[in-house]
Amino acid sequence: MSAILSADDLNDFISPGVACIKPIETLPVAKPEDNSNAYEVTTEDKVAASEPPPPATISLTDCLACSGCVTSAEAMLVSLQSHTEVLTTLDTHPSLRAPWEARNGTSNGTSDNASEGKLFVASVSPQTRASLAAVFGVSEVQAGNMITQLLSGPSGLRSGGHNGSDFTWVIDTNVVREACLVAAADEVATALSPEASNAPLTPGSEGAIDTTPKRPILTSACPGWICYAEKTHPYVLPHLSRMKSPQALTGTLVKSVLARRFNVPPSQIWHLAIMPCFDKKLEASRSELTSSVWLPNHDTTQDPVRDTDCVITARELLHLAAARGINFASLPRTPLPSSQQTPFPDPKLDAFLFPSSRRKNQISEAGPSGGYLYHILHTYQAQNPGSEIVVKQGRNTDVIDYALVRGDETIIKMARYYGFRNIQNLVRRLKPAKISKMPGARVGGSRKPNGAAVETVKDYAYVEVMACPGGCTNGGGQVKVSEVEEVRAYEGVQVTNGDVVSSKPGPKEQKEWQGRVDEAYFSGSEDELYVDGDQEMRNTETNGTNGHNDGDVVNGISRKYVQGILSHWSTITGVDARNLVYTSYRKVESDVGKKQNDVERVAGLASSIGGGW
Repeated sequence: MSAILSADDLNDFISPGVACIKPIETLPVAKPEDNSNAYEVTTEDKVAASEPPPPATISLTDCLACSGCVTSAEAMLVSLQSHTEVLTTLDTHPSLRAPWEARNGTSNGTSDNASEGKLFVASVSPQTRASLAAVFGVSEVQAGNMITQLLSGPSGLRSGGHNGSDFTWVIDTNVVREACLVAAADEVATALSPEASNAPLTPGSEGAIDTTPKRPILTSACPGWICYAEKTHPYVLPHLSRMKSPQALTGTLVKSVLARRFNVPPSQIWHLAIMPCFDKKLEASRSELTSSVWLPNHDTTQDPVRDTDCVITARELLHLAAARGINFASLPRTPLPSSQQTPFPDPKLDAFLFPSSRRKNQISEAGPSGGYLYHILHTYQAQNPGSEIVVKQGRNTDVIDYALVRGDETIIKMARYYGFRNIQNLVRRLKPAKISKMPGARVGGSRKPNGAAVETVKDYAYVEVMACPGGCTNGGGQVKVSEVEEVRAYEGVQVTNGDVVSSKPGPKEQKEWQGRVDEAYFSGSEDELYVDGDQEMRNTETNGTNGHNDGDVVNGISRKYVQGILSHWSTITGVDARNLVYTSYRKVESDVGKKQNDVERVAGLASSIGGGW
């Protein structure tokens, strides 16, 4: 499986860039005393270090606060979040089972034995399932069952390792995404209200958790886009949605609830996310997504615990199985029997996280990135009977305009911008115009040569922004077309449906392969019989509505039901729902291009090693 890139295989370290906030530069080491004049002033250029400086140790958290290039391969930045870390953690800590009195002699997880254990929880994105479904020629649902069997099944990770540890719960992020969609729609409605539109923005509060985003509101679920905005275009921070991504919201939910219900510290709960892109590792390292935000009476002397401890991708998941000697393709394609499943320690949340009827993916019209724009647009349509949605493609397939119209009236406009080339055009058009100091200069938007006003992105109420062209199913962590045949050969898979991959794939073949992944992803929106491993039909209920069907259901998602879940969550933890559901963003300062004299530079180096004047 050498075609699957792993950070553990890299050996191409270079020194950090000049803009790195953790430079390897050190003050010169003094030479042994000799017969030279002790009072002679020695200049810096006459003194050389006794040995080459050591490589810098740089973490993901450091890189989030720096806009300079640090290493020659981006994968070096994510080496601390890999399948190796998953295996090491499982081998170091036994799995806690609830209730675990019989195993550890305690009911609160604070005994000596229990303190060594951890509650292992995993969340899996539908895009990851789609990637593996395309590789192994199975349905998206079957691929999800295979992942669950690997993480929690008897023939999975628990069959090997030092402790036989595995994951107690495996959560489909589709269920938490529904909460994100409802909360995002509420956020947009609040932000577009006249009161919020006219409210002044306090300088320095751009991106704060307690502020309302400005029009146009930009999605915040893509961490690559968020890092780009914070580091290079901080003027867009007031426009960013404050919504946490499904990954982040899942981490906050499981850690806050389990810590409260089982009376264990958040550090004993270990959350693994399996996502389609490497940038999700950066998101997991954000200081804003830690227990310091939601833990009551947080001890500031203790390091905060991340809501998501580790993120791996589809390719790394296959590494995880291979490292344990497990043939992923041979794993059962059926759900775990109900007798092998542990109920979540709250009946209402258990029904939400593990519904009796499978949560379906969004349909193709919603796109492959969660369907934020689609859900918000349809929420407005439900509130405006007789309206219709008009779709217009932009300059390329990754730019699409949407308008909700009723007759000649345009109720609301939205857009989709995928890929960094399109994102650059978006943020460029959001940049505040410089006011000319020349007398008589015209103030206002530019105009086309024929006199028509140039359409501006500020006409949009909401823009769905994703860094990857084609959306999240095309994430960097997905199995690429050049790796498919090697993965199949390693797993001993024979695909008989005519799915043959070229021996020398290029951009055209990658695009065709992306179409197959999308097909697998959208196939998850179709009804499929949900039978557990005991072959007993589960009781069915309205998907996500919990019986509500009084006009608040949009695309099968009940606003009242989701809001009830969020309110219940807040009651359990005693934390305000805003601190659970929303997050904040900040401008990342860069020293690139800033001039610094020798005194400032030497003083900075001295203080960095504990010295000073």
